[in-house]
Amino acid sequence: MSVEIPSAPTALPDRTCGTCTLCCRLPDIDALAKPANIWCTHCTAGKGCTIYPERPQLCRDFLCLWMTSDSLGPEWEPATANMMVYTQGPQVTVLVDPAFPQVWRNEPYASAMRRWAADAETTGGYVIVFVGEDVVKIDAGKTLAG
Repeated sequence: MSVEIPSAPTALPDRTCGTCTLCCRLPDIDALAKPANIWCTHCTAGKGCTIYPERPQLCRDFLCLWMTSDSLGPEWEPATANMMVYTQGPQVTVLVDPAFPQVWRNEPYASAMRRWAADAETTGGYVIVFVGEDVVKIDAGKTLAG
């Protein structure tokens, strides 16, 4: 199964962020001077954004791939997976919660990322995983053993 990327990010009708706040912690957000893996000062963990009505446009526009792609099952829900997936042009980006640094090497995630890498390579794309300060480009042909 390949990752289906919608042309305009729209949340699937049966998916919500719920109490997941990984997008408020894992990525760096220049508009808020927020470094990666640090809580946004406007986020209450497990509850959400305290400036939601006034949040920056970047935050308004962002939806992780689990929210928009029905090719990702419930195991990919970020609060369950302990990682967040999104796309940037030809790149599939996986941000792993540093509290769970090996989770991306486990199944079903490892084999899915290898499939994504194989699919992406046919169009010049790639899959990249960020775990804290570590960055790994997924090679479709290699095992992701921990």
